[in-house]
Amino acid sequence: MIVVDMQNDFCAPGGWLDSLGADFSPNRAPIKPLTKLIPALRKAGMPIIWLNWGNRPDRLNLTPGDLRACTPAGEGIGFGDPLPGSGAKVLEKDSWAAAVVDELKQKPQDIKVDKFRMSGFWGTQLDQILRNMGVNCLMFAGVNTDVCVMTTLQDAQFNGYGCVLVEDCCGTTSPPFCTEAAVWQVENIYGFVSDSRNILSALRGP
Repeated sequence: MIVVDMQNDFCAPGGWLDSLGADFSPNRAPIKPLTKLIPALRKAGMPIIWLNWGNRPDRLNLTPGDLRACTPAGEGIGFGDPLPGSGAKVLEKDSWAAAVVDELKQKPQDIKVDKFRMSGFWGTQLDQILRNMGVNCLMFAGVNTDVCVMTTLQDAQFNGYGCVLVEDCCGTTSPPFCTEAAVWQVENIYGFVSDSRNILSALRGP
């Protein structure tokens, strides 16, 4: 199970999206089903990988295009800038801003991978870790469905992994048609779509 970007900046009050005045409530929707699904997957022996955006403090891992995309007018709160309330640096590795939301409890046996682009396969050790573990099928959850979840899933499929999008464990602040398109693409091109209820039922058995 790969859980993508369930971080304070995207999903918590006082985070980056909140500071920008965005409605981040859709990104909180996956929290409740994940609190039930993740413990069950651990109990079944499935590795949990937390794939989170975690930039270097000097931001040298970011291109000028990355920096411009967040602050196109050259002003406002972008990567590495302090949040108004907490002063935490936006998506900086080991900051409160980049931490997983409190509601989702990480365990010592879980695996943590920092990413620096939309896709978690670009410039990270994710593929190597998965191959060393002998993994050939991946389930995907997190935010945003149509951006970081989708691009990571696509790269996984391109790299030969079986892919399952856990629909109710994903969320996005994009318009609804973006989710509809992402789900359609996964279902018809890149793999399979399921939800936490079906997975929990399968784990319980007949």
